[in-house]
Amino acid sequence: MNPDPGANELLDLLQQSREQAKYFVELGVETLALPPARVRPHDLEAAQTASPDAPAGTAKARARPVFNEPIAAQAKATMGKPPSGLFGDLAPATALLAPSMESMEEIWRDIGNCTRCGLCEGRTQVVNTHGNHKARLMFVGEAPGADEDAQGKPFVGRAGQLLTKIIEAIGLKREEVIIGNVNRCRPPGNRQPTLEEAAICRPFLFREIAAVRPDVIVVMGNTALRNLLEVREGITRVRGKFQDFRGIKVMPTFHPAYLLRDPSKKRETWEDLKKVRDYLDTNSRGNLQP
Repeated sequence: MNPDPGANELLDLLQQSREQAKYFVELGVETLALPPARVRPHDLEAAQTASPDAPAGTAKARARPVFNEPIAAQAKATMGKPPSGLFGDLAPATALLAPSMESMEEIWRDIGNCTRCGLCEGRTQVVNTHGNHKARLMFVGEAPGADEDAQGKPFVGRAGQLLTKIIEAIGLKREEVIIGNVNRCRPPGNRQPTLEEAAICRPFLFREIAAVRPDVIVVMGNTALRNLLEVREGITRVRGKFQDFRGIKVMPTFHPAYLLRDPSKKRETWEDLKKVRDYLDTNSRGNLQP
């Protein structure tokens, strides 16, 4: 008995849908907007010309909008590969950052003494974003280390001291910028946060970005890069080139902790930050380039 082609196609679409859903779960996406339902003209015509003697429900069946078919066709065309801009191609974001009336304090109250993931079991305290709530420049790293966990502030250890020097080198003071991490609790042994841990904590960072609305975000290291921009490429490939996060300029560069291990990368980091400095110097808040 020959297999039903329609059934095979449906199974194929279901498998692709599962794979696509896995991508979105890893990225922390909670809702997706479906295209509006469309009714094809000939379906309406079929409904209008249906025989009045037809059994009950026949006209309804003929007139039923077939919006599932174009959606299925679109899904089949796109499910085989991630949507443009999701991974790898670094296409500009199409959705701008939604306006926010939240204050940082409101966001932190929502975070509270967070126990949403297992990192709460080994931390000393939650380490929230710290600095100027109206800053034009924001720095985002991976997660707190031992010093940060003890003091309750991001980037206060050796890597933080180096970051302070970098900030001062571009003509700013630390209190003029704002600094945070993807995760707010120290992972055991300073390991990289898992996808689940990052997905749980990342939405609070996005809310902070919406509240501050900086002109430029500097993402430091692979974890911050991939969680903010949702790309597969490593920091070495994309550093030094302005990217986009929902209408905000993003400059990827090396993490200060990496610079402590490999000082030869300081020169490249300096080149990246000079571009940030020049952008801020030549673009006021009222005259920012897209």
